[in-house]
Amino acid sequence: MTATATVSNFSYGAVTPVAAYLMACLGAALGLRCTTRSMRRVHRRAGWLALGAVSIGCGIWTMHFIAMIGFNVQGTLVGYDTPKTVLSLGVAITVVAMGVFLVGYRGRSPVNLVTAGTVTGLGVASMHYLGMAAVQTGVTLNYDVRTVALSVVVAVVAATAALWAAVSISGVWSSAAASLVMGAAVTAMHYIGMAAVSVHLTGRAVAVQPSVGMLVFLLVMLAGPLAALLFAAIIVMFDPGMMLGDDVWDRPAPAPHIIGATIPAQRREQKP
Repeated sequence: MTATATVSNFSYGAVTPVAAYLMACLGAALGLRCTTRSMRRVHRRAGWLALGAVSIGCGIWTMHFIAMIGFNVQGTLVGYDTPKTVLSLGVAITVVAMGVFLVGYRGRSPVNLVTAGTVTGLGVASMHYLGMAAVQTGVTLNYDVRTVALSVVVAVVAATAALWAAVSISGVWSSAAASLVMGAAVTAMHYIGMAAVSVHLTGRAVAVQPSVGMLVFLLVMLAGPLAALLFAAIIVMFDPGMMLGDDVWDRPAPAPHIIGATIPAQRREQKP
């Protein structure tokens, strides 16, 4: 006898979606600030863009697997394939780097933004479904094609908007607001993709809670990306432009002729 199993993404209530959203926002906020710095520090542009790509990529990946802590399939235990899980992190960082470097060096023209946004969005979607391919449940996960397509479209739109914000928004508070929107878009893409999942079981289904081993595995896997986000946060917070504000840091120095030490000389020139 075949039955449709209940698939839950909220085994721990609102804890996992809220935590996942906050991590997506953190990665987006750090990525925006790093990209903004790259536009103002030409001699260090590559470094800032790389740090921004790592921040956004780790934020997206961390969001995904924190959300997956709440994933549960009725009647089966959930585990993960380690190589595929690690590979999904590499994909997330790589595709974000491709988009960020493209707009960082080629500019924010519509063609560049659409191209970079499409590549990055498809990469983010690939990261999501590669992460899902790492899930081991003992049964086959089925996907609704139309819902999957919708999640890919959302990923592309979110990536394009994120890249536009990264090269167009420079203010601290504007970047913070943009990161909240970006976090919401990326998290929405994840849960739209999860809504496409269905499972068919053979035999009688029983309720199985998420295993302790699975939780430990995810926490260990999250340690690296969380450390990378902490490292990026320390660099951004100690950057003078972040602490003083863009306007103060980028304000040109006073011209020599208005410095007090030159005034007496000017006055002497005016004497007959």
